[in-house]
Amino acid sequence: MGFPVHRPRRLRRSALLRDLVSETRLSADRLIWPLFVRNGTDVARPIASMPGVFQLSVDRLVGEAARAADVGVRAVLLFGIPDKKDATGSTASRDDGPVPRAVRAIKEKKLPLAVITDVCLCEYTDHGHCGMVTPGGEVDNDSTLEVLAAQALSHARAGADWVAPSDMMDGRVAAIRRALDANGFSNTAILSYAAKFASSFYAPFRDAAESKPQFGDRRSYQMDSRNAREALREIRLDIEEGADLVMVKPALAYLDVVRAAREASDVPLVAYNVSGEMSLVEAAAEKGWIDRRPMILEILTAIHRAGADLICTYWAREVAEWLSGSSRK
Repeated sequence: MGFPVHRPRRLRRSALLRDLVSETRLSADRLIWPLFVRNGTDVARPIASMPGVFQLSVDRLVGEAARAADVGVRAVLLFGIPDKKDATGSTASRDDGPVPRAVRAIKEKKLPLAVITDVCLCEYTDHGHCGMVTPGGEVDNDSTLEVLAAQALSHARAGADWVAPSDMMDGRVAAIRRALDANGFSNTAILSYAAKFASSFYAPFRDAAESKPQFGDRRSYQMDSRNAREALREIRLDIEEGADLVMVKPALAYLDVVRAAREASDVPLVAYNVSGEMSLVEAAAEKGWIDRRPMILEILTAIHRAGADLICTYWAREVAEWLSGSSRK
């Protein structure tokens, strides 16, 4: 007598049964919401290439962050848009800059949010590169480290929970860790953009952050999109230097790297669902070519399934709202 035939479809017969046996469960507290902050009052400047995303003044940003917290989002990632840019990014470490002001404002409201701050110079330099530039036009890795450390310190003084260096300079995690520890901020964690690839998926973000390079590109310091083993080396080096969490960016086109990073390291892993990934979906949805909501949920679930503990996504608040109700509406 043969064994009964196993039929996996028995467990797929209804939404209730599918939910009971689902292997991957997306939840609001796995999402990080990126926000762009600038000076001013009552400012909400739309970003044409990123539908639904705005540059916000601190007062507006705090209100948006509070609404995200209400629906279960537990972390925000802040990017600053300064009034003044120069060759050295001199405003990046000012305590009265838009990012430190936003951090303090969120903390003063005692919102249940972890506040993460982007540490990089591209938003603050008039040339748009992520570090100091030599007279010959090359990014100077070593002279950039001190500036990045000063920027991270200004965020820590404001109360940031995690600082997130995204510049891809060699040695920046160690430099930031030393500066934080030496100044009494040993409890401030570092989320390193450890495997950040030079990607065409960043184009809308550069509109949002007003950070398009004015010459050349960033391929000499961001990773080559063809390399996965190199990403694992970068991750190992950053962990050795003191990174508490590591990130793979972008996410959707690099799910193999997300999976490999998960298997190779035991620190929390973040994946960034970047602007171009978002804008492609929004453009197709506007044309009526796709069903927007299930596609967004499928994308984020795939990133989580690949191994990301946390997902940075511009859809964070909207998805949290969906998850707080019925995911099948």
